[in-house]
Amino acid sequence: MRDPKRVAILISGRGSNMRALVEQATDYKVALVASNRPNSEGLEWARGQGLATWALDSKGVEKEQFDRNLSGALDSSQVGTIALAGFMRILSPWFVNEWRGRIVNIHPSLLPKYRGLDTHARAIEAGDRVAGCSVHLVTEELDAGEVLGQAEVPIEPGDTPESLERRVLAAEHRLYPRILTGFVSR
Repeated sequence: MRDPKRVAILISGRGSNMRALVEQATDYKVALVASNRPNSEGLEWARGQGLATWALDSKGVEKEQFDRNLSGALDSSQVGTIALAGFMRILSPWFVNEWRGRIVNIHPSLLPKYRGLDTHARAIEAGDRVAGCSVHLVTEELDAGEVLGQAEVPIEPGDTPESLERRVLAAEHRLYPRILTGFVSR
């Protein structure tokens, strides 16, 4: 039986949302930090915190094979919930089905607006007054799962995609741990 309060965090880069999830963990335990980039800055930080880590370079590895290896590592760590935190790979249908209802993701827009990339530039170009972030369940369709929580961030006059990104990221660091805590307890 997979324990929902044993969480794996999947990253690809610096892991700022992973750090927020680790530092603000209350009702869950970070059992594993996994990455598709073995030299990522976030993995180094996780190791420095004494967290268990797993990494496999995804370059040249067939998607489902990578995901099956990852799933084996998650099972070995007795993980019950997966939190994507800047994991820059689209998961295979096999993986999403295997972990259905147990994978959450943070996305830098107010879904269903602006799925995919370049969310901040798209919100500014559209003339939106607010941007924000969403925590959602992962499904086979990109950024289309049930939204579990959102935080709005005003778009200010003169905002650039970079300035808006900084403020949205700060909102992500507050929202994601809170939503994950509620998710693992339901």
